[in-house]
Amino acid sequence: MHRADRHPSRRAFLDVTGATVAAGLVAGCSSDSARPGRPAPSAAATSASVPATGRHQAGITLPRSSQRNLLAVVADLGAAVAPGPLLAELGETVRALTAGSDPRLLGLSPGDLTVTVGVGPRLVRTAGASLPGAADLPRFSRERIASPARGGDLLLQICAGDALLVPVVATALLEQAGDRIRERWRQSGRRGTDVSVAEGRTAPRNLLGFIDGIVGPHTTAEQERDLWLAGPPAVAGGTLAVLRRMELDLTRFAALSVDEQEAVFGRRRDSGVPLSGGSIASGPELGAKTPDGRYLVPVDAHVRRANPTVVGVGHMLRRSYSTDEPAPGLLFISFQNDLRTFTATLSRMDASDALLPFTTTTASATFLILPGFDRQRPLGSHLFG
Repeated sequence: MHRADRHPSRRAFLDVTGATVAAGLVAGCSSDSARPGRPAPSAAATSASVPATGRHQAGITLPRSSQRNLLAVVADLGAAVAPGPLLAELGETVRALTAGSDPRLLGLSPGDLTVTVGVGPRLVRTAGASLPGAADLPRFSRERIASPARGGDLLLQICAGDALLVPVVATALLEQAGDRIRERWRQSGRRGTDVSVAEGRTAPRNLLGFIDGIVGPHTTAEQERDLWLAGPPAVAGGTLAVLRRMELDLTRFAALSVDEQEAVFGRRRDSGVPLSGGSIASGPELGAKTPDGRYLVPVDAHVRRANPTVVGVGHMLRRSYSTDEPAPGLLFISFQNDLRTFTATLSRMDASDALLPFTTTTASATFLILPGFDRQRPLGSHLFG
């Protein structure tokens, strides 16, 4: 079993990325923080706070630029555990953590901390078999998934600019849940350097050196169409998440020439511009050809095989993170209001996508991301009362 799939004791619950956290911290202080006896603020202290309450949960479209650090924890509920009270408690804990009032923060500033909570298909089916989120993910090719790393009842997605916050917040949430849940798997990740895509919009580079997450529902109208669930009332304002942990064959990909790497993706590695030309934000012109009749974007290029217009589905919003434990790879996270957006896309990619042979999926799950909450409407009350 992978290290990320073990079930550590809840009291000794520290993120497996402790060494990475230590390496990634940047120390700094103002003239005030340098005074004797005054502690230096954490990196999160300079980040704008993100409201935990509202129509939608934070950590999807807010903040607009995703935080650098993530930990996803997937767990199961005990057989006799009622999801409603547990989710309401977790929602109150999230509100206290993001407000900085929970003593389990150990004095750390919450900064841009977000916690996003989702429930798996088994729990959704207890509320209604026809509800969005009630369907399990099918199996696909190039999977090597141990049983504990497939599916799950509960998702806790913790994101923060300050790497120190992530394991501290995970510990607090799992302590709050106590013996009512049992962890299945967890994965930490980090965002690469952001590259400007359009005015007010950026996307990070991944471990393969390419810009990731350029295409998606970015405007309010696009998000209402492709991201947020409009009904029934129990799920309105939520969305559907897919998590896929993938190992990447960096050695074999790095052995390709730059031209060959670009043919795999269908974009320029340095700029992100489609091989058919234009700007980084331009959609690829899939019909464009060279004078001798060859497609500028190869027939098996990733941007062609995963193109939502060709697949006939909506756009996914991605918050993917690069990983180095248990192996170099990617935690692919997509949000969409129809699970078919993901399943139809991956089915088409399975047939012939030049990128997939460099990937092996080692964990997979889907969740209904619950609608937003506040003091009057506890987390999960829309679905579980």
